[in-house]
This record gives sequence, C-alpha cells and structure tokens, in this order.
Amino acid sequence: MNVELLKTIYFYLFAACALAGAVSTIAARNPIRGAMGLLLTIGSMAGLFLSLHAEFLAAVQLIVYAGAVVVLFLFAIMVLGPEAVPSADNETVGPRVFAGACVALASISAVWMSWEWTGDRTREGARVFTALPTADPATGTVESVAREVFGVGIVPFEIASALLIVSIVGAVAVARGKQGEPAHRRLPAVPSLPDGLVKKGAAE
Repeated sequence: MNVELLKTIYFYLFAACALAGAVSTIAARNPIRGAMGLLLTIGSMAGLFLSLHAEFLAAVQLIVYAGAVVVLFLFAIMVLGPEAVPSADNETVGPRVFAGACVALASISAVWMSWEWTGDRTREGARVFTALPTADPATGTVESVAREVFGVGIVPFEIASALLIVSIVGAVAVARGKQGEPAHRRLPAVPSLPDGLVKKGAAE
C-alpha cells in the first residue's frame, strides 16, 4: 500500500476525531461527557503531532493535558456534583451564537486568503492551497524544545516560573485568611433542642 495514502488516511482520521471531540466538548450538556470529548480532542492532537515527527510535543500533550488537566476537570466535576451543571440561560443565546458565527467567518476567511490562483483565472486557473514551507526534521524534538526554552527564552521562562510561584503563595494566603480562627480554638456548637422539649422542661 502507498505510504502517502497511509499518511493521508492517518491525518484525516485524527483530524476527524479532533473535530468530533471539540464539537462534543461544547455541545454536551453533561460536564463529564464534555470532559471526555476534550480528552478525545487532546489525544487526536497528540496523534497529529506524531504525524509531524514532534514526539516530545505529543508526549507533553498526553502527559500534561490528558493526564493532568482532564483529570483535574473530572475531579472538580465530581466534587461539585449536581452544582457543576449550569442552569438553562436563554438570555445569552443570541450573543453566543453571534460570537460563534464571527469566529467561524474569521476562520473561513483565513483559509480562503491562504489560497492562491494558478494560471489564468478566466480559463484554466485553479484555486489551490499555498504550499507551506517544509519544517525542520528536528522541530518538536526534545533537543529543539530545550534549546528554545533554556537558550533563547530562558528569561521569559524564569519570569513565568516566578509568577507561578507568587500566584501559588497568594492563593494559599487567601485560602488561609478565609478560614478565620484555627479549628482547635473553636468551641463546639451546642445543638438546639426542639420546641416541644423546651416547652416541656419549662412547664416542669
């Protein structure tokens, strides 16, 4: 079987799965099903990264997003329970539909502008996609990513790390401040008696 045909089938298969997962994520009423759709999208994106020979990005996609982010979403959904399902909001349907239509129009316009005419437009001209430049075979590997992160972008990387540490410390400080008095200093709450027992005791 032709190798190019196999590559084409591989690409369209994972692209279709990614689109199906994305649609399921935004269309599912059940948040758990939406998380499963997001998991399908992330796995399909990892497959597309593999087709580009970006093994490191595919591994990060699976380990960080599928193995950590989606699990965190599911944990939050399980903790919240029925409160995780939003109530029906018909007032914002119009703005959401308008925003979606604008994004779809912008995407279609970007794809259309990436085409170019070849030959005579009136006779034998055809609209074809603009050929993208061939990527470096080392793009997406561990060495190339490490070279960019710890070489060219070392200063922004360290600044982002400092910001994350500050945000974690701030979140811990805010959470401790909302607790108020420590738990070991709080007096146990006295249970209130029913009205019938109170009246009976007063009559005696």
